[in-house]
Amino acid sequence: MNSSKNLTFIPLATALNPLKPVHKKVKKVLILGSGALKIGQAGEFDYSGSQAIKALQEEGIYTVLINPNIATNQTSEGLADKVYFLPVNPEFVEKVIKKERPDGLLLSFGGQTALNCGVALENTGILKKYDVEVLGTPVKSIELTEDRELFKQELLKINISTPRSITCFSADEGYVAARKIGFPVIVRAAFTLGGQGSGFAYNDEELKVVLDTAFSFSNQVLVEENLKGWKEIEYEVVRDAYDNCITVCNMENFDPLGIHTGESIVIAPSQTLTNTEYHYLREVGIKVIKHLGIVGECNIQYALDPKSKDYRVIEVNARLSRSSALASKATGYPLAHVAAKLALGYSLVELKNSINKITTACFEPALDYVGLKIPRWDLDKFQKVSTRIDTEMKSVGEIMALGRSFEEVMQKGLRMLQIGMQGFSGNKSIYLTEEKIEDGLVNATPRRVLAIYEALNKGWSTQKISELTGIDEWFLGKLENIVKHENTLKKEKLDKDNLLKAKKYGFSDKQIADLQKSTELEIRAKRKELKVMPVVKQIDTLAAEYPSKTNYLYMTYHGVEDDVDYSESNDKKVIVLGSGAYCIGSSVEFDWCCVNAVNTARKNGYETVMINYNPETVSTDYDT
Repeated sequence: MNSSKNLTFIPLATALNPLKPVHKKVKKVLILGSGALKIGQAGEFDYSGSQAIKALQEEGIYTVLINPNIATNQTSEGLADKVYFLPVNPEFVEKVIKKERPDGLLLSFGGQTALNCGVALENTGILKKYDVEVLGTPVKSIELTEDRELFKQELLKINISTPRSITCFSADEGYVAARKIGFPVIVRAAFTLGGQGSGFAYNDEELKVVLDTAFSFSNQVLVEENLKGWKEIEYEVVRDAYDNCITVCNMENFDPLGIHTGESIVIAPSQTLTNTEYHYLREVGIKVIKHLGIVGECNIQYALDPKSKDYRVIEVNARLSRSSALASKATGYPLAHVAAKLALGYSLVELKNSINKITTACFEPALDYVGLKIPRWDLDKFQKVSTRIDTEMKSVGEIMALGRSFEEVMQKGLRMLQIGMQGFSGNKSIYLTEEKIEDGLVNATPRRVLAIYEALNKGWSTQKISELTGIDEWFLGKLENIVKHENTLKKEKLDKDNLLKAKKYGFSDKQIADLQKSTELEIRAKRKELKVMPVVKQIDTLAAEYPSKTNYLYMTYHGVEDDVDYSESNDKKVIVLGSGAYCIGSSVEFDWCCVNAVNTARKNGYETVMINYNPETVSTDYDT
């Protein structure tokens, strides 16, 4: 179906769900950016905002962007029709609205900053005054997800389990709530990003500290039951205005609840859920998102009891997020692009998947690989900072490793952090005594994975480690495979079988060389001699069930042939090297450089190749 900003259309989905569409003949749309990069709100919103602008341009809609971050791709020439380098707050946004008179406003692509600003604009009557319609998820739905008490009450209406909790507006109310619920408790601040101001309290003294911190960020605080140790599961859910709803990707945290999802290693798709658990949580997610009236994309987070089928819905992010960026790049489903189109009133049935060119947007991706996210911290650059990681986010960036086994992506990912890790092994560890190992397992830090390695190396059982960390034994068993094969490589002569197994487990040539007391170049030569070579595979969202054209590629030793025919390639090629995970001193400005380099090379007739493993970036987008 061909449609434009000037045509009214009735999607096929209305035959199934004859609800009133939200489509409006919009000609000018204002997009709120996220402003300066900060912990909990980083380059993922440059990616989502850029995709939103491109989606609107395809419809011939005039775009106005407010974002004071000069390092972003979305503020570059050639994207938005007009860019205002102004603070994203109600005062300045009103001035832009007054001058530009947009028809619509997009809030879901600028993180918590944009959401909070949009809620304030609605509640002060500014949007009504200038007749500006919020496109996509309405403000009422945003408030239902952001206000902890409203969220809990809304889910109770549809019999959805949430953590037992009490909403508080003062420290005194917090003390009373904690005694009613019983220690330990978790304190969560409303309307904040990255779990800011949140934390656990095991007694009155700790509660005072956490409440003081939480109320310094928000006037509303939730005191809730302790679910520490439960599994943390996330689903990315997409819904259109006609009540069609799908789950695009589900993810499982390596760490249990108690560690912010932004601080946790995360695998997509989930690995330890049973088929029953997966589909049950999927159904719960769709029920919640339909009830809340989300239009576009959102993220729902669960706590799942590892010893029963009991669950709790922790929260819903009614916007694109860091998890959304990870899910989009890990599955090949263009979440931000689709969300922007849905905000204009399209249905999932109408939209084509712009990456694989085959499926419609209502197709749930199937994966024959796994994607692993590992956070990157820079805590060593600060004095007197706590290295403990918990419910409040501290990581400044993340990597995404792709492969065909958990062992492979874990070792790949640790090397991608660029902090001197050679993989799961080969690191100088601080966990030399059993006491230090146990402390490293119980008290989570950015280096806990090394404590797990040392424990496994010393023969600790996966059951014991699981009891100390809350990490599922399935994950620990996979890490134990790495340790066992490392010991094999130390003792046995290198042949094709154990070399291929090492590569499938993600060992680098350098790791193997160190274990074999050889050199990296000698191992590389041996690998070529034995014909142990990687293959190039595609992320196609179809699990190779149908032919697909995608430009998302990864390398693995779990395969026998490439998915790409290189004979059709252009003779003129240029490779652009990305900067990897965001960290202090290397941030979104280098993604801007990469994107501009790619665009310039393409304009000059070169086939462009981008090498990067940061899922938050515009440079790793399918259309870059």
